[in-house]
Amino acid sequence: MEDDKSLEPLPGKNFSHIRNKKRRESQYREYKHARAVRKSDIRRARAKEEEQNPELREERLAKNVTKTLENTRELDDTYVDDDDAEVEADVDQDEFAEHYSGDQSAKILITTSRVSTQLTLAFGANLENVLPRSQFIRRKHKFHIRQIIQFCNNRDYTDIVVINEDKKKPVSLTVIHLPEGPTAHFALSSVTLMKDIDHQARPTEYFPELVLNNFNTRLGHSVGRMMGSLFPQLPQFEGRNVVTFHNQRDFIFFRRHRYEFQSKDKVNLQEVGPRFTLKLRWLQRGLFDPSSGEYEWIFKTEMEASRRKFFL
Repeated sequence: MEDDKSLEPLPGKNFSHIRNKKRRESQYREYKHARAVRKSDIRRARAKEEEQNPELREERLAKNVTKTLENTRELDDTYVDDDDAEVEADVDQDEFAEHYSGDQSAKILITTSRVSTQLTLAFGANLENVLPRSQFIRRKHKFHIRQIIQFCNNRDYTDIVVINEDKKKPVSLTVIHLPEGPTAHFALSSVTLMKDIDHQARPTEYFPELVLNNFNTRLGHSVGRMMGSLFPQLPQFEGRNVVTFHNQRDFIFFRRHRYEFQSKDKVNLQEVGPRFTLKLRWLQRGLFDPSSGEYEWIFKTEMEASRRKFFL
């Protein structure tokens, strides 16, 4: 059987030597039509052959795997297997272990940068609706982050989420885990508020189910556990709410849905919102300290030299 690659033009095959534009376009159209007919004939012949021998089809499909950035990513030493004993031992002793063991319930303060406008305040109110046991308070200009951390530590808060604004829109998110860190800073983009979601489902007070996708490295595990620590570990399934943090190419896509069973085999999803995208900029050990803090990971522009290198 003739290979499809034989249909490709030969090197240097073009019609640029024809000076008349209409004639050049006409010959190119004829060439494309002949090429399409030829490809169709090959597909029909291949279909007949595979009908007689189904193993040929299975073999062709097994080889016909589309190459993507995800399945051709450059794996590094920090990539974690599902049954990595070392990682399992580490997570039993990390900063979030008390939360995941059920000994600590999340209590979150959501606040803003010193300057906050309408869109940022609306986004903060949406986050308060998303995160159970959270409280949104607009930050007053005189309060520094260190003062807010001390205030929250004295009142048994477990996390602080700071929405930073630039040019009248939220542009980044800082998550501080209490009482001793770590602190993560994310770029924030593609924000869509709940009121702007088409056919939006009504939010409820039930604790949501949590889905964390593709956090496959040691850094990704840390970020995923930090995201998970913002939610109760006992979801209330009767609410049929699900929150998703989906990591793809180091962009973390946040979605919240409510699902309903149409039949035994069919489920419909209705988005609740809000909708936004995060990209990790740095992860710091301990509490927020931009001047002298110890950075566990920090993003640099030279890290983007390879499109197939991902860090989460």
